[in-house]
Amino acid sequence: MNPEDEEIDAANRRGAAIKAANPAVVEVYYDAARARIVLILESGVEVSFEPAYAQGFQHARPEQLDEAHISPSGLGVHFPKIDADIYLPGLLDGLLGSRRWMASENGKLGGVSTSPAKREAARNNGKLGGRPRRKPDEVA
Repeated sequence: MNPEDEEIDAANRRGAAIKAANPAVVEVYYDAARARIVLILESGVEVSFEPAYAQGFQHARPEQLDEAHISPSGLGVHFPKIDADIYLPGLLDGLLGSRRWMASENGKLGGVSTSPAKREAARNNGKLGGRPRRKPDEVA
């Protein structure tokens, strides 16, 4: 067997393992009344989420979500009007986007959090004069 055939066989085995470990999407629609994307899985489980929480869907309008195509494997859904995709294994793992995008979204939440300790630290830092000024040669 040549190396290319071995790579193809290995990829097919990985794909089969992923397919075996995850139920397939059998139906997908946008529920305008609840403003949520709804995925019905072959196991009977319904998964829904607000589009604003998924990468590529943040600015989607309801009329852009009325058309969706399920991939042949059932593990992906494509929304052609916004050219965005949902990968079911990632969704079930709690990832509504790439790791980088999820990290940036989670980072935004951290900057918004407030607590008595955070307020006190900000006051103390302010009493010290705040962030030091950059020297002219340090400015990028």
